Amino acid sequence: MTRSALVIALALTMWTIYPVQAQPALSYRIIGTGQTKCYDNHGSIPPPKPGQAFYGQDAQHPGPQPAYRDNGDGTVTDLYTGLIWVQARGKKITWDDALVGATKCHVGGHGDWRMPNIKELYSLINFNGGFHSSIANSKPYLDTKYFGFAYGGAAPDERPIDCQDWTATQYVSTTMRGNPTVFGVNFADGRIKGYPKIHPGPPGMDKAAHKLFVRYVRGNPDYGRNKFKDNNNGTITDAATGLMWSKTDSGKGLNWEAALDSVQKCNTEKYLGHNDWRLPNAKELQGIVDYTQAPAINDAPACDPIFQVTRFDDGDYPYFWTSTTHLDGPLDRQGGAAIYIAFGRALGWMELPPNSGNRQLLDVHGAGAQRSDPKTGDPNLFPYGRGPQGDVIRIFNYVRCVRGP
Repeated sequence: MTRSALVIALALTMWTIYPVQAQPALSYRIIGTGQTKCYDNHGSIPPPKPGQAFYGQDAQHPGPQPAYRDNGDGTVTDLYTGLIWVQARGKKITWDDALVGATKCHVGGHGDWRMPNIKELYSLINFNGGFHSSIANSKPYLDTKYFGFAYGGAAPDERPIDCQDWTATQYVSTTMRGNPTVFGVNFADGRIKGYPKIHPGPPGMDKAAHKLFVRYVRGNPDYGRNKFKDNNNGTITDAATGLMWSKTDSGKGLNWEAALDSVQKCNTEKYLGHNDWRLPNAKELQGIVDYTQAPAINDAPACDPIFQVTRFDDGDYPYFWTSTTHLDGPLDRQGGAAIYIAFGRALGWMELPPNSGNRQLLDVHGAGAQRSDPKTGDPNLFPYGRGPQGDVIRIFNYVRCVRGP
């Protein structure tokens, strides 16, 4: 027997005795956000290089990008997640009717449709979208080649962005001043918020059941179910997605540029033994939210207790930056905001009653909401937040690193 033949025979024998351990299959992949351009605090820029400002943002770690198949029967299959969706937009209905409607849906000849949970529905969001003052200038946060979509505005008091989608995920606490609330995704302005089941309506008018759109789903019941493991070395692995997370957060707030830079420093220092950390994109970070948790219910953030989360002196928890730029807003200011996830209350300064001058700091959108902050600036310039619901502006948000898969 020749030397090379002997080596091969020995290798085969050793493989038989000590077979290579197969890697466990992932329950699902977190699909990329679709964002392809890089941004600084003001607009698009050429992709930064390592060591430069703004390096490591979403478009530089794209991950698997959305891939769909039109099944020709009114359904669309997500080729990465295994989720199958109803293609048509449908009409606005109440949350209770939406739940019942799933059992009556037989699109494509299937009888196992369900209302999607918030993680399932959010998997469809595409952050190349943006609402820019008018429908003509805007682009939905959804691939309209495969999915039906329509802006709001049909009713006299309805805005174009009033076209949100229900999910099956109820907020375990309440919003505003005791409203039972359900999380939904707005594919017009690119946000997750909690929406009241009962629309409060204008003062003096009867309250009515809130109506939103719904898009049913079937397949892959494991999507969105985390399988966290503490590696006892400062890292947490999610066996469901293959992502590894830092167990602790930054411990302090940073603006967006500093947040990206802090991750570069982690890699230079080989933080926790690795040099390939990144700031998570919007979908990755939303993927670790635990929607069974809320400060008002569990005295805890909307996150698995396996993670350590900084707690503020007032008992609340931080907003966390993502690497994803939010392109919503005026066309001449594209790039000035980035997406964050609220692991504590998603706060707003509500004027109640309207035009009374009496502002109250309330949990407006729910722990686990996704919104955006200016990337830089002074939060003191926003003493009562901004927007119709007075969304609190912090700017100096926290960081949790991720790597893999």
